[in-house]
Amino acid sequence: MAFLELHDIHKSYYLGKEEFPVLKGIDLNLERGEFISILGESGGGKSTLMNIIGGLDRNFSGSVIINGKKLDHSKEKQLDNYRRSTVGYIYQSYNLISHLDIVDNILVSLNMTKLSSSEKRQRAIDLLSQVGLSDQIKKYPNQLSGGQKQRVAIARALASDPDIIIADEPTGALDSQNTKEVLEILDKIASEGRLVITVTHSQAVADYGTRIVHLADGQLDGDTRLKPAYPVPDNEEKLESKPLSAGASYNDAFKHLKYNFWRNSLIMIGTAIGLFAVLLFSGLGNGVNAFIQDQINSMINPNSITVMKNPSGKKLSSAAFQASLSKTASQPQKLMLKDSEIKKLNDVKNVDKVEPGYQLSNFTLSRGRKNANGSNMNTWSKAITDNTVATGHKPGKNEIVIGKTQAVSLSNSKNYKKIIGKKVVISFPWINGNNRPVQVKGTVKVVGLTKGSGQTAVAAATNYSTMKAILKKSGAETKANYVSVNIKKSTQVKQAASDIKNIKTDGKYTFGAITVGDILDTVNQYVQIATIILSAIAGISLIVSALMIIVTMYMSVSERTKEIGILRALGARRKDIRRLFTAESVLIGLFSAAISLVIAWGAQVGLNKMLYGIVKFNMVQITPTDVVTTIIIAIVISFIAALLPARRASRLNPIDALSAD
Repeated sequence: MAFLELHDIHKSYYLGKEEFPVLKGIDLNLERGEFISILGESGGGKSTLMNIIGGLDRNFSGSVIINGKKLDHSKEKQLDNYRRSTVGYIYQSYNLISHLDIVDNILVSLNMTKLSSSEKRQRAIDLLSQVGLSDQIKKYPNQLSGGQKQRVAIARALASDPDIIIADEPTGALDSQNTKEVLEILDKIASEGRLVITVTHSQAVADYGTRIVHLADGQLDGDTRLKPAYPVPDNEEKLESKPLSAGASYNDAFKHLKYNFWRNSLIMIGTAIGLFAVLLFSGLGNGVNAFIQDQINSMINPNSITVMKNPSGKKLSSAAFQASLSKTASQPQKLMLKDSEIKKLNDVKNVDKVEPGYQLSNFTLSRGRKNANGSNMNTWSKAITDNTVATGHKPGKNEIVIGKTQAVSLSNSKNYKKIIGKKVVISFPWINGNNRPVQVKGTVKVVGLTKGSGQTAVAAATNYSTMKAILKKSGAETKANYVSVNIKKSTQVKQAASDIKNIKTDGKYTFGAITVGDILDTVNQYVQIATIILSAIAGISLIVSALMIIVTMYMSVSERTKEIGILRALGARRKDIRRLFTAESVLIGLFSAAISLVIAWGAQVGLNKMLYGIVKFNMVQITPTDVVTTIIIAIVISFIAALLPARRASRLNPIDALSAD
C-alpha cells in the first residue's frame, strides 16, 4: 500500500457557466523515500495537483488517501491538522514573512508543535545550520540572497517534521550553483525517508530525483523511475503537532506591531487622547464628589437626621420628599410640628438627642442703612458642626452667626470681620396662629462668621430659644418646622431614618427624613450626570479612534495577505488568523491605555497642584476602578474594531492569498 494515493482526481474552473477542466482523472501512488518530480509545461495542472495534495484546494472530485486513511477535504479542521503535521511547503518565491527574522520565520511552523520554547528555538537554529545558514540567524529575509532565502524556506518546511515535502518550482528563481545545492538538500531530505514532490518544468531538475511523473493537459502521460526509492527508517520518532496557541498569536502580533511601530504609534496616541479625556473627567467627577462630601461633612454632622412634617401623609423616598417640599412654600403651616409629634421621635431606636428648630428659606439682615439678604438659615443644633464657624463662636442667647456675603454687605469687603460684636436686625416672613402672614423682626448680636453659603451650607444661624423668643414677640406661630435628630452611631443613621419615615399619626405617615447621605446622593447624582455627559463628549474621540483601528487593520490584512496564505499552508486555523489580527488590535488598545494612564497621572498631579492653592483639596482623583475601567474600555473598543477585518482575513482562500503580490 502506497503512502500517498490519488484516485480519479478531477478539477475544473468555471467562468460563468463555462467549464474549463484542469485535471482529468489523475491516479497516482507515491511512496516515502521518493524524490518525485512532476514535470510538465505551464498550465498543465501541476500546481493545482500540488494544492490538492497539500490540502489547500478542497473543490475537486476524487479521493486522496494518506497512509491508508482517506483525507476528507470537506472537513476544514482535518485539513488544518493534515497541513500542520504531514505537509511542508517550499515555494519558488520563498514566501518568507518579511517582518520576522529567519529564526522567527521557522518558529512560525514550530509554534504549532508540542516542543517547549527553548526546544523550538534550538531546532530552528539547528535546521538553519543544516541548510548552511548558521552565520545568518540574526538576519531578515530582505538581507539574504535568493539561494539563502530558499534555504530558509526549506528549513521552515522541515520544521514540523512532515512526511511530505512539496516543492513548487523550488529552483525557478535560482542560478545554476544554488539550483544544484537546493536539489542536493531535497535529495538528502528524501534519503531520510520523506516523500519529496517537486513541481517543475525543467527536465534537468526532474532528472535529479528518483522518479519523473509527466503531466500534460490535466492528464498523466508518463511515469519514469530513475532510481529506487530510499529506504524508510523503522521506529522513527515524530514531532507532535498542535494548534497555534493564543500566546504564540499575541507574540506574533507584537512583533508585527513593532515592525510598523511609527504608524501604530500615531493610532495609539490618538486612542490614548480619547481614553485620557474619559479618565480625566471621571477623576474630576470623583474629586468634585469627594470635595462636596468633605465640605458637607465639615459643616453638617453625618449622625444627624433632618426631620420635617410630611404633608402628603404618604410614604416617600428622601428624593421624592425633598421634591415635595417646594409645593409647601406658599403654605408653611403644613410643615408646623406639634409637640406631641416631636415627642414620638424620642422613642425611635438609637436616637441620642431630639432638637426642634426653625428653618428659614430667606431672611434679611439690617444694620443702619445697609441690608443683606440671605437664604437657608437654621437654628443651631447638633446637626451643625463647630467647623461651620470660621471666625468667632457658635450663637448663644440673642446671638447669630452669619456668612461672609452678609458680613460684606453690612460693612465692607476689607473689614467685614469687624461686624463681629455688632448688633443687626433680622427680619423674615412667617405666619401667626391663624395662618396669617406676619413680618418677624428681632435684634441679635453677630458672634461669628460661617465658612460659606449655598444650598447645603449654613448661611446663618441663631439658637432655638432666641428664634422662638423673636417669633413670640412678633406675634408669630412658635411651632417648630423641623427637628434635628442626632443618632448615636453613623452606622445606625440609615435604619433610624427608615424608622422615622414609618411613624404614623391617624393612619398617615407623619414625617419625612433627610440624612447627609441623602444630600450627598442627590448632589453626586448631578455630578455624575455632568461627568457622564463630559465623558460621552470625550468618547466621540474614541469612536474616531475605533475607526482608525478598523482602517489600520484592513490595511494590515491587505499588507499581510501572503502571510495569511503562508500561515494557512502551515496549518493555522481560521480562528488563528482571526486571533492574529484581534491580538494586534488589542495590543494597540493596551498600549493606548498605558499612554493614557501616564498622561492622566501627569495631568492629575499638575491640576491638583494648581487647584490646591485655591480650594485646598485634590480636585482630580483617579481611582483604581477608573484605571481598570479605562483598560477594559480600551480592550473592548480595540477588539470590536478588529472583528470585521479579522473575519475578512480568516475567510481568504489560502491559494489566492499565497498568490497575492
